[in-house]
Amino acid sequence: MKSRALLFATALAGVLTGLGCGNNAETTTNTDAGGPAVTLLGAGSSFVNPAMSQWAESYKQVRPNVTINYQSVGSGGGISQYQAGTVDFGATDAPLADKDLAGMTTPTTHVPVVAGAVVLAYNVPGVATDLKLSPAAVAGIFLGTVKSWNDPAIAADNAGVNLPNTPITICHRSDGSGTTYIFTNYLAAVSPAWKNGPGVGKSVNWPAGTGGKGNEGVTGLVKQTQGSIGYTELAYAIQTKLPYASLKNAAGEFVKPSVESTTAAVAGQAEALKKDVRTTIVNSPAKGAYPICGFTYVLVSKAPKDAAKGKALNDFLLWAIKDGQALIVPLQYAPLPTDLVTINEQALSQVQTGSK
Repeated sequence: MKSRALLFATALAGVLTGLGCGNNAETTTNTDAGGPAVTLLGAGSSFVNPAMSQWAESYKQVRPNVTINYQSVGSGGGISQYQAGTVDFGATDAPLADKDLAGMTTPTTHVPVVAGAVVLAYNVPGVATDLKLSPAAVAGIFLGTVKSWNDPAIAADNAGVNLPNTPITICHRSDGSGTTYIFTNYLAAVSPAWKNGPGVGKSVNWPAGTGGKGNEGVTGLVKQTQGSIGYTELAYAIQTKLPYASLKNAAGEFVKPSVESTTAAVAGQAEALKKDVRTTIVNSPAKGAYPICGFTYVLVSKAPKDAAKGKALNDFLLWAIKDGQALIVPLQYAPLPTDLVTINEQALSQVQTGSK
């Protein structure tokens, strides 16, 4: 894992220089460790959980008085708990629509903190690596019309691979999930049948399959079920040593999910993201882009009830979107581009912490 991370970091150095990514930006984060003890409670996305765990541990070295307590309950749960005021911040891979923002109990801003890939992990006897899937094949599998691993829709792009006549078992999320939102956004972008059928959402009516809670639950199901396939954040597939497919992108290339291909997906939507950070980055038109990528957004109150917690959260997020980005490349997240870091800084400057 460590050697893979080092290779990623080395290979990506030139790309990050060209894009001007946030972890190379000049850091202005205040790292004064003084002050009373503060515990920040957060909940939501399991997509971001590996990053949050790393940040919580590392931030203790920057601010020993601040504890980050994050619960991986899924994006739907994170939004609900944030709305109810039981946590200081929520995290979601599905950004709030304008009408949902207007319905929040507190004025809220989105702060994208990571970009990552949703992968199709599989457990197929005799097929360890290099499975290739087209958009039509992916949509067919999850619509339930492609039923076996040697179906022509799969075999057409996998010459020389010994695909078995094994029934496909679909594993999907059972909870309200931002990962599901990202994945169904992709399916709707490439398949009219999906768009006009199950559609896009944190939860949908799946035509087939078995549900698991969290990215952890889906990878667990795939791991224990022969003939299965499921969607999960890249780090979870790597941690559980599950193989994952290369997907055909909008440019017609078969691309593996990686830090580099996620970075390419973000870069492909750079201008749109400057106008609205909620812009989807699935099915990016850029060459080299992996087609199922998304952000996790931290939901932050612009008028926190506790000013001390508000300031502590602001300081933590400023650190996370700058210094903290370098720490999560080994976890297969792509660092935020400088333009997006700047937008985040502007959003966080609107939070009333009583310290301006």
